[in-house]
Amino acid sequence: MTVYTTVPETATELLSALAELPDTHPDRPHLRERAIEAWLPLARHLAHRYSGRGEPTDDLVQTATVGLIKAVDRFDASRGVDFAGYAIPTVIGEIKRHFRDRTWSVRVPRRLQELRLAITEANATLSHSLGRSPTVADVAAHLGVTEEDVLEGLEGARAYNATSLSTPISADGTTSLGDTLGGEDDEFELAETRVALGPALATLDEREQKILTLRFYGNLTQSQIADQIGISQMHVSRLLTKALTKLRGELHSYPN
Repeated sequence: MTVYTTVPETATELLSALAELPDTHPDRPHLRERAIEAWLPLARHLAHRYSGRGEPTDDLVQTATVGLIKAVDRFDASRGVDFAGYAIPTVIGEIKRHFRDRTWSVRVPRRLQELRLAITEANATLSHSLGRSPTVADVAAHLGVTEEDVLEGLEGARAYNATSLSTPISADGTTSLGDTLGGEDDEFELAETRVALGPALATLDEREQKILTLRFYGNLTQSQIADQIGISQMHVSRLLTKALTKLRGELHSYPN
């Protein structure tokens, strides 16, 4: 049995080490927490991209952290995708769900109301005793509950209050909260596709990659590609169709 007496220094090494440990290994919880902390700057960066849209930045950071934790727990390195490529769409998806869910007022069950109050008190107590903002693991240990319970409580806290989108936010009353919400930005979807495209292209063989490069980056016709590679135009057409089918399959299987 492997016992980690030292913790890997880089965020990537932490994930690699975590992947090597079975779920029952005693070092796994500590290594998991270190991996989450190491990748928190990515979650904060993505959260700040969505700030200024009517939601408190702290709430967005909490939501992004939930997405990051899910990404760490579900990441499978054997799929050939690097962690950032997997985590970015996972965290962004969590943030988008946050905005979608907060559009409506949600009734919070009594259990979550009580848990919300307990988490708030624990945050205040631990911030004072630790001299820093407590982690999810800190709060869970303090309350004697699981990290999943704390995350559920944080979700419930965000759903506790709802503000109408028609609420005036300017002095003259001409601007409402709804006016501050951004529209759908296609660039976010394109960014996620670009992240997935690299690993998808890596599944193609060298000739397929060359044909795609000549066709879509070099803007060559199939006949020009055939002349350059030394095969028939019909063969180029078949290879191009095969390569695009592979790419579509890889991109469709990419996590949302």
